[in-house]
Amino acid sequence: MNSGENYEHRRKWIQKRLHELTKAFAINLCAYAVMHNHLHVVLHITKARAEAWSMDEVLLRWRMFYKCPPLVQRYLDEPDAVFTDDELAEIESLSVTYRQRLQCISWFMKLLNEYIARKANKEDGCTGYFWERRFRSQAILDDKALASVLAYVDLNPIRANIASTLRNSKFTSIQYRLNAQKAAKIPRFLMPFKGQSPRRFECLPFSFEDYLHLLEHTRSSKANIDVDTDMRPSTSPLAKLNITEEDWCYVTTNFEKLFCGPVGSPNTMHQFAEATDRHRSPNMANAQRYLA
Repeated sequence: MNSGENYEHRRKWIQKRLHELTKAFAINLCAYAVMHNHLHVVLHITKARAEAWSMDEVLLRWRMFYKCPPLVQRYLDEPDAVFTDDELAEIESLSVTYRQRLQCISWFMKLLNEYIARKANKEDGCTGYFWERRFRSQAILDDKALASVLAYVDLNPIRANIASTLRNSKFTSIQYRLNAQKAAKIPRFLMPFKGQSPRRFECLPFSFEDYLHLLEHTRSSKANIDVDTDMRPSTSPLAKLNITEEDWCYVTTNFEKLFCGPVGSPNTMHQFAEATDRHRSPNMANAQRYLA
């Protein structure tokens, strides 16, 4: 039954929380689409960044979202306080735990989902589960798979017919990127594309111009596959990804139907299976057909 109430503001809660979490975690936010009844997020773990943090920085980052034990609070708030060796060892041990959590997708999603659930339940005056189920994640193993899933997420509102253009796709990473571009800024809370931020070592492995061209062309071609006449084939973003236009449009429309586990070329999927002691990789035929 439709209550007639508008819950659009909750989509804003989720977007804002995603942005806030990137301030603390060693996890880059690559793409997101906050839909009316579900959420898509593409994340990138930066283990090296987490390992480079000092103990104090780890504790301060963790305290952005959780109240630390009194011992840690005193360590952070009282610079002149004296601690025993045992107390310092306990503080260091806690920092090790927090460092691991700050590079863990499960903890990232926990801090997102719990916060939204509590906020929504308080607004509704109720208790209990807010999300239908625990999140499901997939490992993205190479550039072709990455480009495909980014496009799949950013085009979600258009595919669902709740937006007609990238710019009016509300609560998506692509709208956020386009707004930043219009203001001549780099999106503060999103992982930059190649060439956008020279000071950042971590970036998505293709240019924003190429990616935007792909999105616009895919949006206009979702009903009929047209030949791209704007660029020579050798310079087309699809040529750089070594994927045909027909396959690209099919994968970016049916990504979740085609792949239920790790996604990449057959070679990268075999390597991932061996590294994680898996006996087989699901959807290998689709990987061979579309991502080889």
